[in-house]
Amino acid sequence: MNYRSITITAVILFLFAIAGTALVAVTYDNTRERIAANERERLLRKLHVLVSPARHDNDLFTDTLKVHDELLLGTPEPVMVYRARRDDQPVALVIAPVAPDGYSGSIRLLIGINYDGTLTGVRVVTHRETPGLGDAIEEERSDWIYGFDGKSLENPPAARWEVRKDGGDFDQLTGATITPRAIVGAVSKSLLYYREHREALFSRDTENGKGHSPQSRKEKHNSIHRGDAENAEKK
Repeated sequence: MNYRSITITAVILFLFAIAGTALVAVTYDNTRERIAANERERLLRKLHVLVSPARHDNDLFTDTLKVHDELLLGTPEPVMVYRARRDDQPVALVIAPVAPDGYSGSIRLLIGINYDGTLTGVRVVTHRETPGLGDAIEEERSDWIYGFDGKSLENPPAARWEVRKDGGDFDQLTGATITPRAIVGAVSKSLLYYREHREALFSRDTENGKGHSPQSRKEKHNSIHRGDAENAEKK
């Protein structure tokens, strides 16, 4: 038996394995970075649809904070808030809540809110709603999502923040009521959250996720805004 030949072959195979592993690792790292960059660019485009770059002079990706409120924001996980300012004055923000009660599961949203509490718009980030029915919440498939533009808790009144089938002002989708009902509810609750926490949301004390969240800073208001949400759900 030629042990020298076997040893050389084993060493060559070992080196090939190391080289292959290194190549896979490098390719994975490069791909991961490219995917992350692409996702960041997609998110930035959506943010700029909701808050035009002409309206602010700060970096939306660095002027952020994370907040918590499972009842009003739809998830026990931290919810990101992107804040827009001009000349260091608050202009608007974009909050990323969840509509947990979609027909096929949770619907992740981006909701733009002007400083005065009016909506700049709403966009769907991810969902699993039924193709051809519930997926009409996507801006590429219908103009339904544009129905939130310019709305607020006063326009329409709180009692009208429902789909028309439930006696409200918002259209449902043909063949799909649960999906739009979930989004209308999530947007309404996000506006309630904003109303109760506006000053804290824009405060420099909560810059870049540091300091106290609006929740802990306004704990004494929890019973108020939770009561509002419960009343809105009953109507």
